[in-house]
Amino acid sequence: MTVRTRPLLLLDVDGPLNPYAARLPRPRGYTTHHLRPANWLARQTPGSRAHRRGLRVRLNPAHGPMLTGLPFELAWATTWMHEANTMIAPGVGLPDDLPVIEWPELFATDPDGLFWKTRPLVEWADGRPFAWVDDMITDLDTTYVATHHDGPALLLRIHPRRGLRERDFATLTNWAKLL
Repeated sequence: MTVRTRPLLLLDVDGPLNPYAARLPRPRGYTTHHLRPANWLARQTPGSRAHRRGLRVRLNPAHGPMLTGLPFELAWATTWMHEANTMIAPGVGLPDDLPVIEWPELFATDPDGLFWKTRPLVEWADGRPFAWVDDMITDLDTTYVATHHDGPALLLRIHPRRGLRERDFATLTNWAKLL
């Protein structure tokens, strides 16, 4: 399978790569980073403790090699957008030049109750087979993708307390093999 024929793997950061709801202060295998993404920083009070300290992000350096070992072409599907390449990729061991979905409007309310990423993501994929890992995917999104996307798609909801796990990597690998 060449890069051009591989399905897309559309990666969210918060939830799948950063288990922000983890009960432990530092889940096994994860390192803690304090980052200042522009979108988050703009919502903080200048001079506040959060503004000075940065956003706490937990990343697992083993995820990068595991993700690049999958039979997919990786792309970011996250509010971090291009900052995922500069802030997240180094922490997990991914290349710093992955394609990025540029959202027309962050956190937009969808008239049909879809997750705000769903419509732009389907449009961006443009009929290519894709797997999407995110913590906010709902049954409505799965139904929408099934009826509005011309290619195969796997929507894999990742619990934000646990992040990506070995069984998720197995699910992605098995789905790609079925193509």
